[in-house]
Amino acid sequence: MHQNLITEIDEFLAETGLSGYRFGLLAAKNGRLVDRLKGGGRVWPETEAQVLGFIRQRRAERATTNRTGAAA
Repeated sequence: MHQNLITEIDEFLAETGLSGYRFGLLAAKNGRLVDRLKGGGRVWPETEAQVLGFIRQRRAERATTNRTGAAA
């Protein structure tokens, strides 16, 4: 199981309020991704990289928005 990936996804979901289904669609075009991972399913390394890249990008966008909003 990809426990580190699941932990990272769970933290992101808690930060954003996204559902697992919506996250999977946005991050990997697969609404069942999170449920499958939590059910013990595997993920291709390319998909894992895509998901982690999505999380990093969204966090960076939020950080930029927060800095810009705080400066205004």
